[in-house]
Amino acid sequence: MKAHLLHEPRPVRERPLEQHEIPDPVPGAGQVRVKVETCGVCHTDLHIVEGELDPPSLPVIPGHQAVGTIDRLGEGCSRFSLGDRVGLAWLHQTCGACRFCRDGLENLCEKAAFTGFTVPGGFAGYTVAPEAFVYPIPDAFSSIEAAPLLCAGIIGYRCLRLSGVKEGERLGLYGFGAAAHIAIQIAVHRKMEVLIFTRSEEHRRFARELGAVWAGRAEEQPPALCHGSIIFAPAGPIVPMALEHLEKGGTVALGGIYMSSIPELDYTRHLYDEKILRSVTASTRRDGDELLRAAAEIPVRIETERFAFEEANEALLRLKESRINGEAVLVVDEGP
Repeated sequence: MKAHLLHEPRPVRERPLEQHEIPDPVPGAGQVRVKVETCGVCHTDLHIVEGELDPPSLPVIPGHQAVGTIDRLGEGCSRFSLGDRVGLAWLHQTCGACRFCRDGLENLCEKAAFTGFTVPGGFAGYTVAPEAFVYPIPDAFSSIEAAPLLCAGIIGYRCLRLSGVKEGERLGLYGFGAAAHIAIQIAVHRKMEVLIFTRSEEHRRFARELGAVWAGRAEEQPPALCHGSIIFAPAGPIVPMALEHLEKGGTVALGGIYMSSIPELDYTRHLYDEKILRSVTASTRRDGDELLRAAAEIPVRIETERFAFEEANEALLRLKESRINGEAVLVVDEGP
């Protein structure tokens, strides 16, 4: 099969992903093999490729938002049938036995495996995954539209839930990429007032189209304080600004897997009045199930830019330079 391999992390301008022909994977017991049609390109992929996140071993095949059809079943599989369209997300597998798994916090599992990081991902013709961690894809979405839901959608949904913002309250979103453009639609559907903070004028325009009541830069003072906020941009200096723009008792949720250094915080100015600063780590299968159901019911509009499989490095570069509205999606297999 064809696959993009990362042999050594390097700046994306150096085109670090290399295309190879490697053997097709074989599913083990309890696993399904997926013939990949599309795979989203995420900031996490960028952090892995450029070395801000260190995979346990190299080479690695990135990609954790893969959509395709099941073409082979491992021993004991019964949840899906051949030909079913499914998606793979970041959470590849958990132990099911540690205290976090037992408490419904499998995203914090001590022995978790992650797609495109600890195991081969979706920048390839085929990939395998445990059938218990594979999602059925709603008919409402094409395979290109569905790919961003599997990380941007799921992590945005978990961030929204953990922000604690309720109907009629104000939600701040910092950064307006793939996750934010999905989260805003769910928030607007739930009758929240959404304020957008982003440096890109094009992204501010897009946010207003999707229902933002205000859009400006992170340095600007918004027209009202937010009851809760989500920071999707991996920029630590935004954290103090978001806390200053926050109502008493509100929460700032940090939605990235990586963030640059956070400046020193002043207790009275940034944290007093029972403000909460919390990270959001991966997601659970519950988050994925709820997000896919909500996205189909609303229905969420998915903005994508498609790239040919050979253009993976170009997609990552465009992502790094904030030149993509919505999410970049690799088309791995056009089909018949």
